Parts: sequence; structure tokens; C-alpha cells
Amino acid sequence: MSSRLRDRTSCQPKLHNHHYQVTTKTAVAMPNHFTETLTCPLTELATNLSDSELRETAYEILVGACRSSGVKPLTFISHSDKNSGRAPALTSTASLQRSLSSTVASNVKKALGLKSARKRQVSGESDSERVKKAVTIGEMLRVQMRVSEQIDSRVRRALLRVAAAQLGKRIESIVLPVEMLQQLKPSDFPNQWEYEAWQRRNLKILEAGLLLHPLLPLDKTDTAAQQLRQIIRGALEKPLETGKNNESMQALRSIALSLACRTFDGSVSETSHWADGFPLNLRIYQMLLEACFDVNDETSVIEEVDEVLELVKKTWVVLGMNQMLHDLCFLWILFNRYVVTGQVESDLLFAANNLLMEVEKDAKAMTDPDYSKIISSTLGTILGWAEKRLLAYHNYFHSDNTETMECVVSMVVLSAKIMVEDISHEYHRTRKEIDLARERVDNYIRSSLRVAFVQASFQYMIQGCVLILFKQIMEKLKSSKRSSKNQQNQFPFLSILAQGVSTLAFSEKAIFSPLLKRWHPLAAGVAVATLHSCYGNELKQFVSGIGDLTPDILQVLRAADKLEKDLVQIAVENSVDSEDGGKSIIREMPPYEAESVISNLVKSWITTRLDRLKEWVDRNLQQEVWDPQTNKENFAPSAVEVLRIVDEALEAFFLLPISMHAVLLPDLTTGIDRCILHYISKAKSGCGSQSTFVPSMPVLTRCSTHSKFVGVFKRKEKFQIAQGRKSQVGTTNSNGSLGISQLCCRINTLQHFRIELDVLAKRATSHVRNSESAHLDNIADGMGKAFELSTTACVEGIKQLCEITAYKIVFHDLSHVLWDGLYVGEVSSSRIEPFLQELEQYLEVISLTVHYRVRTRVITEVMKASFDGLLLVLLAGGPPRAFHLQDYETIADDFKSLCDLFWSNGDGLPADLIQKFSTTVSAILPLFHTDTDSLIEQFQYMTLETYGSSAKSKLPLPPTTGQWNPTEPNTLLRVLCYRSDETAAKFLKKTYNLPKKL
Repeated sequence: MSSRLRDRTSCQPKLHNHHYQVTTKTAVAMPNHFTETLTCPLTELATNLSDSELRETAYEILVGACRSSGVKPLTFISHSDKNSGRAPALTSTASLQRSLSSTVASNVKKALGLKSARKRQVSGESDSERVKKAVTIGEMLRVQMRVSEQIDSRVRRALLRVAAAQLGKRIESIVLPVEMLQQLKPSDFPNQWEYEAWQRRNLKILEAGLLLHPLLPLDKTDTAAQQLRQIIRGALEKPLETGKNNESMQALRSIALSLACRTFDGSVSETSHWADGFPLNLRIYQMLLEACFDVNDETSVIEEVDEVLELVKKTWVVLGMNQMLHDLCFLWILFNRYVVTGQVESDLLFAANNLLMEVEKDAKAMTDPDYSKIISSTLGTILGWAEKRLLAYHNYFHSDNTETMECVVSMVVLSAKIMVEDISHEYHRTRKEIDLARERVDNYIRSSLRVAFVQASFQYMIQGCVLILFKQIMEKLKSSKRSSKNQQNQFPFLSILAQGVSTLAFSEKAIFSPLLKRWHPLAAGVAVATLHSCYGNELKQFVSGIGDLTPDILQVLRAADKLEKDLVQIAVENSVDSEDGGKSIIREMPPYEAESVISNLVKSWITTRLDRLKEWVDRNLQQEVWDPQTNKENFAPSAVEVLRIVDEALEAFFLLPISMHAVLLPDLTTGIDRCILHYISKAKSGCGSQSTFVPSMPVLTRCSTHSKFVGVFKRKEKFQIAQGRKSQVGTTNSNGSLGISQLCCRINTLQHFRIELDVLAKRATSHVRNSESAHLDNIADGMGKAFELSTTACVEGIKQLCEITAYKIVFHDLSHVLWDGLYVGEVSSSRIEPFLQELEQYLEVISLTVHYRVRTRVITEVMKASFDGLLLVLLAGGPPRAFHLQDYETIADDFKSLCDLFWSNGDGLPADLIQKFSTTVSAILPLFHTDTDSLIEQFQYMTLETYGSSAKSKLPLPPTTGQWNPTEPNTLLRVLCYRSDETAAKFLKKTYNLPKKL
């Protein structure tokens, strides 16, 4: 041959663009731009036949079939006639001779959804020129199949000779390669090499059709097959003599016919089976169908496809094809062409999908095992290609090519359905009730989103590393202070990833889910459930490594919480119309519990802060000396430090970027409350109590009437004791107990706490109402009870310290002028004035030291303690004291002086307050002015009233309660015990036999 078509790898066509050039030379190949090849699903041939050899054989069968089915005899016109410009009346049938200008809109294209071919000019060749050159369907087919005019002329010449030799025989009843071998001689070829190549092709075709891939299996003992192998083997080594009367040729004809005309029942068939065995017939037919594509535009199906297919189908009788096999082959041709041409013409994919629907119908009725094998292989190849894209469809599809994706999904579902339901015998035996489409689409969604998530993770991780590196470089150019501040602003990787996943989820919902919902009603739900799981795995690993609470950690958890809300919202919206309301999808999304993690972290943060606060409280208390002069407010410095830490803890808490301040604030305030309670407890500890300072009451004795206790206490001794104790005002006493100024400092400290706790509670309430939890009004309102225990403890502690201070002053610090000196011996010589003088000094210390809000309370307690001290001297002063009726005036005058001290001419306590707490003293003093007989009578009466008839025979000794009252028997008895007269002494001796001295 003067020019050969370029061979291609078996079943993997690497097509080339060619200009239409109806000349004696083959079209010139154009460079290919294919990006992908597919493995041919058809079984490989057992012999080495190139695509060009198969194509030439296919062309011979096509021309022969058209000649055989036509009504006009096949004629031949020489090259000289063609070149002279005579009318091209060389084709065999009316269909082949049909002019291109007579074609109408293609029904095949319309059925397959293919658009009309694009009008284009190639290398300056106009459409009119092209029509002039290819004026008939037959001529166009020659060009489409890349057959040169020389080859075409030789084929037609040979077929004319065959027709003459086999007069009346149709194409299906002859073995075409044998006839071609006999009719063409070396003189019909340009050179011997081309003739020998042509002969070898025909012999290999015979070998493939009769020996390697026969329609009927060969018997191993068949001698005809063995003889044919020997002839072919010898002819491949040495060219075969093909003369009409040549013995070798006659043997070849005889053996080939005997093998080709075999039948299943052993009879001789009139049909010759030499090219209808699988997969040889399919490979030859594939070459014919390739002619449907424009040789100048490898992605375009020609407009004359209807006429071409009409002619191609005439070969079915030779190739053993039918409509089902045609549909399957055409499906593969369309799909393969779409893939190998770079997937630029989506019409080819849509056409393949439409044809696949026809294949599905065919497969339901087909039981032939060869067909099942080929359809499985073909659909398996399609599935492999499509699933590669659908398992990561985010990498291949986007908003601009969703129609293509929909077509790919449709092909996958149809292919899988055909393979599982229509040709799978296993399926028919088990007949599992499964939704095949939903199952596959579910798998694609999950797989693709996992891939997209991994890619997004990697992308954002790289971005985060770049950001950190950039910030580190920038930090080196700034001060260390600025650097540390900037470092806190670095965005954590998972925060950025959460935003990216949310964007991906909404993109999925908008672009892909509406498309995939055709096969999976919960497509969006499955997508977000997958993303939820992917991010959840990363978050779980992140949370497991969390130690301390940081802004970055909170940022990640808040981002995770927001992402989860977005994903759940999409899932719920997608599940509105589902049967279970989306419960199955929601069950796939176990909560991140980001709020719970945040809550636990904040609680841990609170615990750490509280432990630090308690440690700080203990440390400050150990160093505290309770000196009111350490600051102008006269409270302890430790209180300032503790409250500062409390304030910092609250401020830091509300700076945490969380949305649950109101919920977790009680945990913090309760802990602070306990720490302050601990402080208050320590502040009160070691100060004693009211009972600590009250002296024990001496045993009751009756008063001696003969002596005024001369020598019991001397004035000089009393004066020295008083002088020695004056210097102890406001200092620590010699026995180690706290001084009054220190007690006042503790009182002030508790008062300071009380005030500041109210301020902190109000500030916390304001923070809560301004926070993201402002809608929780009940929590904000409840903040009024914050620090309630500490506030109550402060009030109670102040009350206790005031009482302790008062009783310490009166019964401890001033005991030498009260308990040891007042009314000892002669009443007139041991009056209350020394006590009032020293008491006034203490009151001055209190006025200058104690906070103004509790000053009155402290002085009031001192006044109460003074009244109690006076009554204790009068009613339980012991043997050194005895009172006459005339002493009443002195005592009453001293009591008035005591009240005047606290009234202080109107600058002290209110008169009504003094009157309120002096009532008991005022009621008891008249008893010292009452005569003895009357006292005895009152005592007897009150005793009988108290004890009833049991007291008539003998008056019982009333117990000492300390609750003095003019109508209380014990109070009356004590007045009698300290009454210095004979009547009282006799009554006490007779009634109770009380001694005169201890």
C-alpha cells in the first residue's frame, strides 16, 4: 500500500483528526489531546489483529453486505474514470449512492439527545467543498473509516469478481476472506509487500473466526481445524498461491467452508459462520460504529448517523449481531469517546446514558451467557470510571457541571442495577430487598465528603502553619510585649476548619444534595452526618489533649458548637418529608457536647482559681496582725488582698468567651462564698466569747451585820491596780489576748467585706445581664443572693465581735475597777467613777477606730455589758459587798452617771436606746430601797407562784439563771443575801442555812 493507516493499540483507540481528502492518499493524522484511556471491556482477541486490519475487514464486510442486500448489480469504475470527473455511479446500492445533500435531521441524534454537529471549517475547506468531495453516503463512509480510494477500488473490484464467481449467493453464505484471497492477485496491489500484508490479514481473520473464536466450539479431534491451522501457519511463513485451480487454495476453501457451515445439530448450514463468534464480531462491529464520529471532529457524531447506521446494520447477518448487541456496542463507543477525548463533550455522556436505558430493557430479556459476560465487562468498566469520580465527586464536579454529574450518577445506578438485578443469578436466588440506588449514592456521599474533609483539613492546616510562621516573623520585629499579645490572637486550626466544614456543608446542600435527592431522599442529611463524624473525630482527639482553659481552646469549642448547630439544622430541614422524620440521620450525629466540655473546663478553671484564692486567704491570715493603723480605713490589709483576688477572678470569668456565664457563675460565687466564709471564721477565731469574760458567780452567802469587811481591800491597793491596767487600752493584754483596737480592726474588716460583697454581687448581676445569657432573667435576678452565706456570716460575725469587744472591755480589761473595786467595802468610798473614767477611754478608741456604720452597735454592746456588769456586782458580787437601804441613793446616782456617759449630752447614743437597754437595771434598783420584810414577803410569794404547793412546807432554793428580774425568785434572794441587816440574815439562816462567808 502506498500509505497505511496508523495502527492503534487493541481496544484503546487513539483517534486522530483528519481533513476530508478524497484522494488516493490516506488522510493525514492530527496530534491527539486525550487525557485518559479505558481498558476495552471486550475480550482480547487470541491473535494479533491491529485496529487498522479489523477496520479494513469491517469495510469489506460492509461493502459486501450493502452489495448483497441491494437490487442493483455491483459495478466498478476505474481510477481514470474517477479522475476524469465522470459521475460517481460506482456504489452498489441506492443507500450508498444517496447524496449527502438529501439528509434530514437525524432521528438517532434526537433519540439520544445529541445536538447537531457544529459548523466549522477545517484548513480552509468549506462545507460546500466537502459536499462536492463526499457526494454519497458510501463515499462518506469510506472517508469516515479512513479507507483510501485505492483500497476501496480494490475491495469493490474483488467483490465484483466474487459476485461473478458466486452468482446468486448472498454475503452471509460465503466465507469472504477466502473469496477475497482467491479473487485478488499481486498485480492488484502497488507492491508485493502490501499484497503479502493483505494476505496475512485475511488468514489471521480466518484463524480468529474459525479457529480461535468460532461461533460453535471446536471438537479437539476435528481434523479440519488441524488442517486449517497447518495451512494458515504455512501461508504466514510463505505467501499462499491463490490461483483458482491451485490445490492449496482449493483445500483452504474446502476446509474453511466445512468449519464455517457447522451447526449445533450436525447439519450443514447455508449461512457461513466465520465472523460471528465472540468477541471477534464485536471488535469488527466496533470499527464500523467508529464511523459515526466525524473524522474532523472526534467529539461530534455526524449528521448522517441515521444513514450510516442503516448501512452498518446490514452487516448483522454476517457478524451475528442483533439490536441488543448493537445497543451495547454503541453505548461503549459513545462512552469511550467521551472519556478519551478529555470529557469535553457532555452530549456524548448524555447519549450513552440514554442508550444505557435501552440496554437495561434488553438485559431483562437476555439469557445468553456470552451477552451476559460482555455486558458485565462493559458495565463494569463504566462503573469503575464513574465510581472513581463519584467517590470523590467534589474533585470533579461543581456548580457549573451538575448536569454531567447527574448523568454519571444515573449511569452508575443503571449499570449497577443491570449487573445486580438483571444478570446476577445470585441476586435472583437471594432476592434481597435493598434499595440499590440509595445504597450506592449513600456510599458516594460519605466517601466524597470524607475526601473533601481530609483535603480541607490539609489545606487549612497548611494555611495555619503559614499564618503562624508569618506571625512569628512579625513578632521578631516587635517588642516582646506586643509579641505575646499577638500570639494569643493566633487562630486555632480547628476553628478555621469548622468554618470551612460549615461552608462545605451549605455548598453541598445547595449544589449536590438537590441532584442526589433523586436517588437518596436524605442526601443532605447523609452529607452533614458524614461531616459531623469527620469533624467529631478531630474534635475528640483535640479535647482528649486539653489541659488548661485558654482562649484558643474556647474558640475551637465555640466554633465546633456553631458548626454542629449548622449541620443539625441542615439535617432537620432535609428530613421534614422523610418517613422517620430524620431520626436515623440524627442518631448518626452524637452531640459534640462542646457546651459540656466548655462547662467542665470552666468548672476546672473555677476550681483552680478557688484553690488559689483559699491558699491566698490562708497565707494572708497567717501574716495578719489586725493592726487598724495599717490603712486609713482601719481594716486588715489581708481583706484588701483577698477582695482583690476575688475581683480579678470575677473579671477574668466574664472575660472568658463563653455563652454560659449565667449558668456557671453560681459555681464561682459559691466557691468564693466558701473562701470568704473561711476568712470570716478565721477572723473570729481566737477572740473568745461573751461567756469567756464574765466572771464565775460566787456561792451564795448571807451578809454579816457586824462588820463592813475591814481590810478586805485597801484604797491604796485598788488605786495601784487601776493605775497598772490603764496602759492596756487598745493593746494586746499581758496574757496574750487581743487588744480592743485589734478587735475593732476585725469588726471593720467584716464590715468592709459586707460592703464589698454587695458591690461584687451587683457587678456580677450587671455582667450577666450584659452577656449572651441576658435572656436568663431569673438567673440574673437570683444573683441578688450571691455571697449570701458570707454576707450573713459578716453580719453575725460583727454582732459576735461587738459582744466580745464589749464584754472584754467591761469584764476583763476593766475588771479591776468593776468586779474588783465597785462597792467593795463602803459603798460611798468605792463608787463607779473610776470605772466610768477608764470606760470613757475605751469608748474614745472605739469612736476613732470602728467604721461609722457599726460604731453605734459596738458602743451599744458596751453599754449593755456595762449594765450587765453593774447588775452582776449588785446581785453576785460575793462576800466583799453588802448594801444598806441608805446605799440606794448612791447606787442610783452611779447608774445615772453610767447612762449619762453613753448619752454624752446628746452626742452619744439616743436616749430611747439607752432607756431600752437600761430597763432591767431600772426595774431591779428599787429592790435595794425596799425594806427587808417586804423583800422576804415578795420572795416567798414569787417562790410559791413558781413552785406551787410543793413550796409550802419548805421554800426551795431557786437556781441562778442570770436572767435578772424584779419578780424572779433568785433575783429577790440575791438582794436579800447582800442586805446588811439582822432580819435578812436570820431569814437566810433559818430558810437555807447560808454561811456568812466563803
